[in-house]
Amino acid sequence: MSTIATKTTVITDYENKTLDESVFSSKTPVILKGLVNQWKLVEQGRKSDSSAIDYLKSHYNGRPSVACIGQPEIQGRFFYDAQGTQLNYQTRQMKIDEVLDLIQAGLTEKSPTSYYIASNVIDTHFPGFRNENDIVIPRPIADYPLEDLRISIWIGNRTTACCHYDAPDNLACCVVGKRKFTLFPPDQIANLYPGPLSPTPGGQALSMVDFSNPDFTKYPKFAEAIKHGQIAELEAGDALYLPSMWWHQVEGQKPFNVLVNYWWSNSAKHMGPAINVLYHALLSLRDKPEHEKLAWKHIFDYYIFGDAGRAGEHLPEQARGYLGKIDAAKGKILRALLLNKLNR
Repeated sequence: MSTIATKTTVITDYENKTLDESVFSSKTPVILKGLVNQWKLVEQGRKSDSSAIDYLKSHYNGRPSVACIGQPEIQGRFFYDAQGTQLNYQTRQMKIDEVLDLIQAGLTEKSPTSYYIASNVIDTHFPGFRNENDIVIPRPIADYPLEDLRISIWIGNRTTACCHYDAPDNLACCVVGKRKFTLFPPDQIANLYPGPLSPTPGGQALSMVDFSNPDFTKYPKFAEAIKHGQIAELEAGDALYLPSMWWHQVEGQKPFNVLVNYWWSNSAKHMGPAINVLYHALLSLRDKPEHEKLAWKHIFDYYIFGDAGRAGEHLPEQARGYLGKIDAAKGKILRALLLNKLNR
């Protein structure tokens, strides 16, 4: 979008270096120019799309994956249908080499069918790939298990993943082709007009705004979002650090595009997904009388969004219970308690 003037900050001196925590400390997006230049897939992609496809096939173990398939008329934009009740594309179990062949066959077509394999875990389908294409994500040492690191590959032609957010931190590595990210901070949610919570392509709602042709009559607050947006453009070999919960639209801008991303959270594994809290609150809080909702807002601010130790600091340690540190054992008990209450 040419109307977004801000460009994402670029660091140019990280080529061939190991990441350290300072890259992530600001919790704002940053491009790491040339971070993965030495990856073998990057080298093959610079030779040709066919070389990159052959390289991927050489590591593929034949397991089926989920392919997203859109007719030419969607122009690669994977979104909702006109009624917002279905998605505008189909999904099908296919072998990845078959999808690669279909993409390759359409490389010279002006309006090809859109193919997208999204967030496929690398190790389950491409054993050995990470021996030549990998980077270490620095994570803190903790006395409890952290959430698992997820390393995924995204393969497609000219496709657009419409604007959404993801809960974990993200290092997105452009390895073949070119990617354009349109980014917004989490506080712009209301100005992005999120769509339905179901169906969704990957669990999160999509912005209803068509960034290529925004309807400011229908979505007037999007003009305010533009003021806070930024553009990150990645060539093959570049990486983008995208902090947790930032909204992002991702466009593959070449006939063949591959991205590898690393998702992680440095929170305890026993906590579980925060999205579950949203669904529970929709059920139990959203439609309460306004004065009750306001009271509950104060309670959540006190127990949840304020200082984690405040609610229990005036109590004897042995009396703090769930107001003290929640470890895996307490987490298991809390989960059982919730299940019991929900099933009544």
